[in-house]
Amino acid sequence: MAAQALILAIPSKGRLQEQVTHYLADAGLNLKQSTGARDYRATLEGQPGVDVKLMSSAEIATALGNGEVHLGITGEDLIREDVRDSNESILLLQPLGFGFADVVVAVPRAWIDVATMADLDDVCTAFHARHHRRLRVATKYLQLTRSFFAAHGIADYRIVESLGATEGAPAAGLAEAIVDITTTGATLSANDLKILEDGLILKSQAQLAASLKAPWSKSALEAADRLTARIAARELARSSYLLRVALPRSAAKIVQSLKTDCGCSLLLQDGEQMILCPRNRLSEAIGLLRAKGVHASVAAERADYIFGDANQLTNRLRQSLKS
Repeated sequence: MAAQALILAIPSKGRLQEQVTHYLADAGLNLKQSTGARDYRATLEGQPGVDVKLMSSAEIATALGNGEVHLGITGEDLIREDVRDSNESILLLQPLGFGFADVVVAVPRAWIDVATMADLDDVCTAFHARHHRRLRVATKYLQLTRSFFAAHGIADYRIVESLGATEGAPAAGLAEAIVDITTTGATLSANDLKILEDGLILKSQAQLAASLKAPWSKSALEAADRLTARIAARELARSSYLLRVALPRSAAKIVQSLKTDCGCSLLLQDGEQMILCPRNRLSEAIGLLRAKGVHASVAAERADYIFGDANQLTNRLRQSLKS
């Protein structure tokens, strides 16, 4: 019997596809479409047993939820919106650092006394009493909106499903408030809208996600391990420095302090001890070394890949599949 291929779904077009292709290439995973740009199947060079499907971002979220693909890259907002049981059926393995968008509640800037969801609740009640109809909220995010409004105890409203530019709905008289995605808030501001102080529903970005409903055979898990090992190693290298420094023989307490205070760890490479340091903690790590009496020169080096002793991404996946 032929080994089951791992199915990886990536966006088929647009800016997100370009970002995903660049991200994978940066991790040494080059996408190859054998019959041209319109082909909806592809492979990753050097990754046997991986079948790449090109799908729309929304289709990827649904396919992950249904178990039609093993891994997929899409926006977290689509996963949370389109897959009702996403917490049980999908495991977010790795945030990818692009495709950022906040799902927010916004109201007209002219509503000067409305700054919070509690204020909006009061407005909904007053609106219904005055106009004998419920306040309308335009959105493409029906599930996220209902859940968020329910969590804030707001029930006296009506969702108007948006089919176009949601931010223009209040000005067009189609709704009084909106729930939409934003990156900078500039488009909302241009439409005389403001985000409520506690109106952030979700901070979304592109995610590498795994379906917990997919048929995970031994061969599919092995292919996932090879694939995600490259991604995990690239992510670790991107966020870390390798510090070369001559430590005293009795360096156990120094290493423990670096680990506790700075999130560092000790690596052994070709018989040489090196310190793995988060890039955003470099100054703290150097300061701690000096405070502990280490005055030797410290070289902070970048690496292309740093492979740990275990692939934490597939370890988490295996644990989730067991439970």
